[in-house]
Amino acid sequence: MPRRFEVGLIYVVGLVQGLALVTFPAASSIFIDPHGFGFGASRYGMMFIPQVAMAIVASSIGPAAARRSSLKRVLQFGLVAELIAMTLLAVSQLVIDRSSAAYGVLLVATGSLGAGFGAAVMATNAFAEQFSPGREDRSVLTLNALLGAGTALAPLFAAVVIGAGAWWMMPVTVAVVLTVLLLLSAARPLDASAGAAAGASRATRLPRRFWLFAAAVFLYTIAETLNGNWSGLYLTGERGVSVRGASFALMTFWAMVTIGRVLFATLSTRATVARIYSSLPILLAVAFQMVARAGSETAGIAAFGLAGLGCSAFFPLSISLSGEEFPQFASVMSGELVAVSQAGYGVAAFGVGPLREFAGVSFATIYSLGSLVAAAMLFVALGVTARDRNYRRV
Repeated sequence: MPRRFEVGLIYVVGLVQGLALVTFPAASSIFIDPHGFGFGASRYGMMFIPQVAMAIVASSIGPAAARRSSLKRVLQFGLVAELIAMTLLAVSQLVIDRSSAAYGVLLVATGSLGAGFGAAVMATNAFAEQFSPGREDRSVLTLNALLGAGTALAPLFAAVVIGAGAWWMMPVTVAVVLTVLLLLSAARPLDASAGAAAGASRATRLPRRFWLFAAAVFLYTIAETLNGNWSGLYLTGERGVSVRGASFALMTFWAMVTIGRVLFATLSTRATVARIYSSLPILLAVAFQMVARAGSETAGIAAFGLAGLGCSAFFPLSISLSGEEFPQFASVMSGELVAVSQAGYGVAAFGVGPLREFAGVSFATIYSLGSLVAAAMLFVALGVTARDRNYRRV
């Protein structure tokens, strides 16, 4: 059994994953501002393509890498890659007045962040399941609640440092924390990695129902990214909300993601988990309509908060439910679902820019169409929960 410190370390790593992931979207005003980097919406969206590509690669090959070495090594690789990403983001401040050079540095930074996030999230989810036999739902929900807490802290931190005229302090701080975590992980055995890797080695071909879970995660991540990556530009550019107000709306979204994961981790039982999983897309569909009609700072904060609650537990439950249904494939499916989530992230992170600049579609229309994504999530969620619910554990 893992020591309590090791369990806590994995949870802290999850918290920092959220902080690192949202560092770039939280600083979106700097990337778009003519007095900052001066990128347009399409260029801003394209900045995330390397992140998506590298996250898919890292999370897909993570289980195989764990078999050859250990899950601990995969985790450490993720932390190092994220440390490089934060360092490059901070360094980009030195070439902010040279657009092409700055953009090149940022592309390398997002690619490194994607590789690190894909590897680290795959590893931490596998650790969480291995450390809590019989309580996978709650363990994975707790881990992802902490990841959500990190994503909620990022825009708040960004609002403070941007207001102080020192936005680069955010990646510097995250880099320091990642360095500490890397040193702590090196000093601990994290012995559960052997079990996770062994489980992965038995997986040779994923079951057909994996694609049902994959569809759920893909659609979910599109919905999450619409809220997480584009809320700031929508509220400031289309609704006239201040940068500070838009940062608070993004913070509220991620805060409610976190609160929802904690809440549903508490409520999750054999009898309730299927109902929770299927009800979240309905809540999200309503939230998208509220976001599309938000005409003020207060309305935007309330709408994005509801969207955060609708997103909250869907992804971690997708991972834990797939792991429970197919325990022999748990590590591989966790990695593949993280890869699928990054594909959904790429669709929303890159696709909105061209819709805005070349097709002339308003943010309000895009958010209204988000309800269709939520409806598709509901359809797939019903398929996930329809089959033999008796195997599920608390």
